[in-house]
Amino acid sequence: MNLNDPRDLASLIEAFLLASGKPQSLERLYELLEEGERPEPHVFKQALEVLGKSCSGRAFELKEVASGYRLQIREDFAPWVGRLWEERPQRYSRALLETLALIAYRQPITRGEIEDVRGVAVNSNIIRTLVEREWIRVVGYREVPGRPAMFATTKGFLDHFNLKSLDELPALAELREMEPEPLLDPDDAPVPAHLQVLADASLGEEEVAEPKDETSFRSLLVELDAMEEGLKIDFDDLREDEPEASVEQEGKLQP
Repeated sequence: MNLNDPRDLASLIEAFLLASGKPQSLERLYELLEEGERPEPHVFKQALEVLGKSCSGRAFELKEVASGYRLQIREDFAPWVGRLWEERPQRYSRALLETLALIAYRQPITRGEIEDVRGVAVNSNIIRTLVEREWIRVVGYREVPGRPAMFATTKGFLDHFNLKSLDELPALAELREMEPEPLLDPDDAPVPAHLQVLADASLGEEEVAEPKDETSFRSLLVELDAMEEGLKIDFDDLREDEPEASVEQEGKLQP
Protein backbone atom coordinates (compact mmCIF):
# COMPACT_ATOMS: atom_id res chain seq x y z
CA MET A 1 0.00 0.00 0.00
CA ASN A 2 1.37 3.37 -1.04
CA LEU A 3 0.39 5.84 1.69
CA ASN A 4 1.58 8.75 -0.44
CA ASP A 5 -1.25 7.93 -2.86
CA PRO A 6 -4.42 9.72 -1.65
CA ARG A 7 -6.58 6.81 -2.88
CA ASP A 8 -4.69 4.19 -0.87
CA LEU A 9 -4.53 6.48 2.14
CA ALA A 10 -8.31 7.11 1.86
CA SER A 11 -8.94 3.37 2.14
CA LEU A 12 -6.77 3.19 5.25
CA ILE A 13 -8.54 6.15 6.87
CA GLU A 14 -11.87 4.47 6.07
CA ALA A 15 -10.65 1.34 7.87
CA PHE A 16 -9.57 3.41 10.89
CA LEU A 17 -12.96 5.12 11.14
CA LEU A 18 -14.96 1.92 10.66
CA ALA A 19 -12.94 0.12 13.33
CA SER A 20 -13.02 2.95 15.87
CA GLY A 21 -16.78 3.52 15.81
CA LYS A 22 -16.34 7.09 17.06
CA PRO A 23 -15.01 10.40 15.72
CA GLN A 24 -11.25 10.68 15.24
CA SER A 25 -9.35 13.95 14.98
CA LEU A 26 -6.83 14.66 12.23
CA GLU A 27 -4.05 14.61 14.81
CA ARG A 28 -5.12 11.20 16.12
CA LEU A 29 -5.36 9.71 12.62
CA TYR A 30 -1.92 11.10 11.83
CA GLU A 31 -0.47 9.59 15.01
CA LEU A 32 -1.74 6.12 14.03
CA LEU A 33 0.84 6.05 11.27
CA GLU A 34 4.47 5.41 12.11
CA GLU A 35 6.78 8.35 11.62
CA GLY A 36 8.53 6.85 8.61
CA GLU A 37 5.28 6.11 6.73
CA ARG A 38 3.42 9.36 7.39
CA PRO A 39 2.59 11.23 4.19
CA GLU A 40 2.74 15.01 3.86
CA PRO A 41 -0.19 16.82 5.51
CA HIS A 42 -1.57 17.99 2.15
CA VAL A 43 -1.74 14.34 1.00
CA PHE A 44 -3.68 13.53 4.17
CA LYS A 45 -6.21 16.24 3.38
CA GLN A 46 -6.51 15.01 -0.21
CA ALA A 47 -7.20 11.51 1.10
CA LEU A 48 -10.07 12.83 3.23
CA GLU A 49 -11.54 14.54 0.16
CA VAL A 50 -11.23 11.29 -1.82
CA LEU A 51 -12.94 9.38 0.98
CA GLY A 52 -15.76 11.92 1.19
CA LYS A 53 -16.39 11.74 -2.55
CA SER A 54 -16.28 7.94 -2.54
CA CYS A 55 -19.24 7.94 -0.14
CA SER A 56 -21.44 9.63 -2.75
CA GLY A 57 -24.38 7.39 -3.59
CA ARG A 58 -23.66 5.05 -0.68
CA ALA A 59 -25.62 4.45 2.51
CA PHE A 60 -23.05 6.20 4.68
CA GLU A 61 -21.19 9.50 4.62
CA LEU A 62 -18.03 11.07 5.98
CA LYS A 63 -19.05 13.66 8.56
CA GLU A 64 -16.90 16.14 10.47
CA VAL A 65 -18.15 16.87 14.00
CA ALA A 66 -16.57 18.59 17.00
CA SER A 67 -14.36 15.63 17.96
CA GLY A 68 -13.16 14.90 14.42
CA TYR A 69 -14.28 12.76 11.49
CA ARG A 70 -16.59 9.74 11.48
CA LEU A 71 -18.46 7.51 9.05
CA GLN A 72 -22.18 7.44 9.72
CA ILE A 73 -25.39 6.14 8.15
CA ARG A 74 -27.22 8.77 6.13
CA GLU A 75 -30.28 10.21 7.79
CA ASP A 76 -32.54 8.97 4.96
CA PHE A 77 -31.97 5.38 6.12
CA ALA A 78 -32.56 5.99 9.82
CA PRO A 79 -36.21 4.76 9.95
CA TRP A 80 -35.17 1.35 8.63
CA VAL A 81 -31.78 1.00 10.29
CA GLY A 82 -33.40 1.74 13.66
CA ARG A 83 -35.24 -1.59 13.40
CA LEU A 84 -31.97 -3.38 14.12
CA TRP A 85 -32.42 -2.51 17.80
CA GLU A 86 -35.42 -3.87 19.66
CA GLU A 87 -35.51 -1.17 22.31
CA ARG A 88 -37.23 2.05 21.38
CA PRO A 89 -35.20 5.23 21.07
CA GLN A 90 -35.19 7.14 24.33
CA ARG A 91 -37.62 10.02 24.39
CA TYR A 92 -36.86 13.13 26.39
CA SER A 93 -39.31 15.33 28.23
CA ARG A 94 -40.13 18.82 27.03
CA ALA A 95 -38.62 20.19 30.26
CA LEU A 96 -35.30 18.45 29.58
CA LEU A 97 -35.15 19.67 25.98
CA GLU A 98 -36.02 23.24 26.99
CA THR A 99 -33.30 23.15 29.66
CA LEU A 100 -30.77 21.83 27.15
CA ALA A 101 -31.79 24.50 24.63
CA LEU A 102 -31.26 27.25 27.20
CA ILE A 103 -27.81 25.93 28.08
CA ALA A 104 -26.85 25.59 24.40
CA TYR A 105 -27.94 29.10 23.41
CA ARG A 106 -27.10 31.02 26.58
CA GLN A 107 -24.02 29.24 27.96
CA PRO A 108 -22.53 29.58 30.43
CA ILE A 109 -25.73 29.70 32.47
CA THR A 110 -26.68 28.83 36.05
CA ARG A 111 -29.58 26.71 37.19
CA GLY A 112 -31.23 29.77 38.72
CA GLU A 113 -31.03 31.65 35.41
CA ILE A 114 -32.65 28.71 33.65
CA GLU A 115 -35.46 28.75 36.21
CA ASP A 116 -35.96 32.50 35.75
CA VAL A 117 -36.57 32.01 32.02
CA ARG A 118 -38.69 28.86 32.24
CA GLY A 119 -40.70 30.09 35.20
CA VAL A 120 -40.44 26.80 37.11
CA ALA A 121 -37.83 24.96 39.15
CA VAL A 122 -35.39 22.72 37.25
CA ASN A 123 -35.70 19.11 38.36
CA SER A 124 -32.37 17.77 39.66
CA ASN A 125 -32.87 14.62 37.56
CA ILE A 126 -32.76 16.74 34.39
CA ILE A 127 -29.35 18.20 35.23
CA ARG A 128 -28.07 14.77 36.31
CA THR A 129 -29.27 13.16 33.06
CA LEU A 130 -27.59 15.82 30.92
CA VAL A 131 -24.34 15.48 32.87
CA GLU A 132 -24.40 11.66 32.72
CA ARG A 133 -24.92 11.79 28.97
CA GLU A 134 -21.93 14.13 28.82
CA TRP A 135 -23.95 16.78 27.00
CA ILE A 136 -23.25 19.47 29.61
CA ARG A 137 -20.59 20.13 32.25
CA VAL A 138 -19.76 22.66 34.96
CA VAL A 139 -17.38 25.27 33.55
CA GLY A 140 -17.13 27.57 36.55
CA TYR A 141 -19.02 29.34 39.31
CA ARG A 142 -20.83 32.66 39.17
CA GLU A 143 -19.27 35.25 41.48
CA VAL A 144 -22.49 35.98 43.36
CA PRO A 145 -23.72 34.88 46.80
CA GLY A 146 -23.81 31.09 46.89
CA ARG A 147 -21.46 30.84 43.87
CA PRO A 148 -23.87 28.77 41.72
CA ALA A 149 -22.38 26.43 39.12
CA MET A 150 -22.39 27.56 35.49
CA PHE A 151 -23.24 24.97 32.82
CA ALA A 152 -22.12 24.74 29.20
CA THR A 153 -22.38 22.13 26.47
CA THR A 154 -19.60 19.69 25.61
CA LYS A 155 -18.08 18.20 22.48
CA GLY A 156 -20.24 15.16 23.22
CA PHE A 157 -23.32 17.35 22.77
CA LEU A 158 -22.05 18.59 19.41
CA ASP A 159 -21.13 15.07 18.29
CA HIS A 160 -24.55 13.70 19.25
CA PHE A 161 -26.40 16.40 17.35
CA ASN A 162 -24.08 16.17 14.31
CA LEU A 163 -22.54 19.60 14.79
CA LYS A 164 -18.98 20.74 14.24
CA SER A 165 -19.34 23.85 16.40
CA LEU A 166 -21.99 25.97 18.12
CA ASP A 167 -22.04 28.17 15.03
CA GLU A 168 -23.99 25.38 13.32
CA LEU A 169 -26.87 25.54 15.81
CA PRO A 170 -30.06 26.48 13.95
CA ALA A 171 -31.04 30.11 14.20
CA LEU A 172 -33.79 30.77 16.71
CA ALA A 173 -35.96 32.18 13.95
CA GLU A 174 -35.83 28.77 12.24
CA LEU A 175 -36.82 26.98 15.44
CA ARG A 176 -39.75 29.35 15.88
CA GLU A 177 -41.00 28.53 12.40
CA MET A 178 -40.73 24.79 13.14
CA GLU A 179 -42.77 25.06 16.34
CA PRO A 180 -46.45 24.45 15.45
CA GLU A 181 -49.16 26.68 16.83
CA PRO A 182 -50.49 25.11 20.03
CA LEU A 183 -53.83 23.35 19.73
CA LEU A 184 -56.58 24.61 22.03
CA ASP A 185 -57.18 22.06 24.74
CA PRO A 186 -60.83 21.79 25.91
CA ASP A 187 -59.59 22.25 29.48
CA ASP A 188 -57.97 25.54 28.46
CA ALA A 189 -61.08 26.95 26.78
CA PRO A 190 -62.35 30.17 28.40
CA VAL A 191 -65.10 29.65 30.98
CA PRO A 192 -68.29 31.72 30.48
CA ALA A 193 -68.44 34.56 33.00
CA HIS A 194 -71.71 33.46 34.66
CA LEU A 195 -70.37 29.92 35.18
CA GLN A 196 -67.14 31.27 36.66
CA VAL A 197 -69.16 33.34 39.16
CA LEU A 198 -71.08 30.24 40.24
CA ALA A 199 -67.87 28.23 40.51
CA ASP A 200 -66.21 30.90 42.64
CA ALA A 201 -69.25 31.13 44.90
CA SER A 202 -69.28 27.37 45.43
CA LEU A 203 -65.76 27.55 46.88
CA GLY A 204 -67.00 29.60 49.76
CA GLU A 205 -64.16 31.11 51.74
CA GLU A 206 -61.62 28.51 50.63
CA GLU A 207 -58.59 29.89 48.90
CA VAL A 208 -57.35 28.04 45.85
CA ALA A 209 -53.73 28.62 44.90
CA GLU A 210 -53.23 29.08 41.20
CA PRO A 211 -50.58 26.78 39.74
CA LYS A 212 -47.53 28.48 38.28
CA ASP A 213 -47.47 27.88 34.55
CA GLU A 214 -44.33 26.93 32.69
CA THR A 215 -43.09 29.27 30.05
CA SER A 216 -44.37 28.13 26.64
CA PHE A 217 -41.79 26.92 24.16
CA ARG A 218 -42.62 29.86 21.89
CA SER A 219 -41.99 32.30 24.75
CA LEU A 220 -38.79 30.46 25.55
CA LEU A 221 -37.53 31.06 22.01
CA VAL A 222 -38.28 34.77 22.37
CA GLU A 223 -36.22 34.83 25.57
CA LEU A 224 -33.39 32.97 23.85
CA ASP A 225 -33.50 35.35 20.92
CA ALA A 226 -32.72 38.23 23.26
CA MET A 227 -29.88 36.27 24.85
CA GLU A 228 -28.27 34.95 21.68
CA GLU A 229 -25.57 37.65 21.68
CA GLY A 230 -24.01 35.99 24.73
CA LEU A 231 -23.56 32.65 22.96
CA LYS A 232 -20.19 31.03 23.64
CA ILE A 233 -18.78 29.73 20.38
CA ASP A 234 -15.22 28.59 21.23
CA PHE A 235 -14.13 25.35 22.82
CA ASP A 236 -10.60 26.21 23.87
CA ASP A 237 -11.48 25.32 27.45
CA LEU A 238 -12.55 21.84 26.35
CA ARG A 239 -9.11 21.01 25.00
CA GLU A 240 -7.34 21.15 28.35
CA ASP A 241 -7.19 17.38 28.78
CA GLU A 242 -6.26 16.62 25.17
CA PRO A 243 -2.61 16.11 24.18
CA GLU A 244 -1.23 19.13 22.41
CA ALA A 245 -0.13 18.56 18.84
CA SER A 246 3.32 19.75 17.84
CA VAL A 247 3.58 23.25 16.47
CA GLU A 248 4.46 21.85 13.06
CA GLN A 249 1.44 19.53 12.96
CA GLU A 250 -0.90 22.18 14.32
CA GLY A 251 0.02 24.51 11.48
CA LYS A 252 -0.22 21.89 8.77
CA LEU A 253 -3.15 19.71 9.75
CA GLN A 254 -5.84 22.26 10.31
CA PRO A 255 -8.73 21.41 7.90
